[in-house]
Amino acid sequence: MARPKRTPLVDKGRTERGGHVGRLHASIVAAVRVEIVSDLVCPWCFIGKRRFERAVYDLRHAGLEVDLHVSWRAYQLDPTAPTDTAEPVIDAYAKKFGGHERAAEILAHVTATAAAEGITFDTQRAVRANTLGAHRLLKFVAHHAPDLEGAVNEKVMSAYFTEGLNIGDPAVLTSCARRAGVQHDALGSLFDASTTTAVSQATPSIDEWSSRVHDDFAWAAERDITAVPTFVINDAFVIPGAQDSTTFARLLRKMIEPS
Repeated sequence: MARPKRTPLVDKGRTERGGHVGRLHASIVAAVRVEIVSDLVCPWCFIGKRRFERAVYDLRHAGLEVDLHVSWRAYQLDPTAPTDTAEPVIDAYAKKFGGHERAAEILAHVTATAAAEGITFDTQRAVRANTLGAHRLLKFVAHHAPDLEGAVNEKVMSAYFTEGLNIGDPAVLTSCARRAGVQHDALGSLFDASTTTAVSQATPSIDEWSSRVHDDFAWAAERDITAVPTFVINDAFVIPGAQDSTTFARLLRKMIEPS
């Protein structure tokens, strides 16, 4: 089956690597499926998530009710990150961007931007982490408790950016899921030793949840998505980057309202 043509709604702000049926003015039913391509250690993904949420809130507050279905697509900015060590993020940034001074500038900028969105970043405590396990957790939650997928995503990002926890640690991830309300019995065995080996994007694991993560990598590659966050609307329209909430609201309204 041919894929529908995807039309970029905007082309700026790129970063580096379920509800009820509502109405507009009691006459328009607006059903929107949003797939957010994201990595849990991407600061702009957290910022973009918050801005998107604000846009949806503002639209609904303005009287536009929408049947909005949001799901998360996995992406790894740092697939070779180790699983058995906890290197400070600032050291990893220094290696990548040419020294601690430049790394500090970059982290200060994203920290200030996050603060403007009501998010606290503690980049001095943050540690580099392989996110395969976190993405596996989200796939598990999406299957067993889909209504909690967004809440678990929030808890994991907060653990990483705000609490300085190692989200490559199964105990941390399990705690995030429990605190978000996930009670499924199988959660306790999700991170058995046989299923927690980190793999690269090019080398899928046979584990079911890892396989679903790698399906997402392939899905993004098929659509030429090479940056996160990317918001794919109804598998037809692409909003790249952490747009401001006003831009998100304008583009969503453009899709929902009749021309």
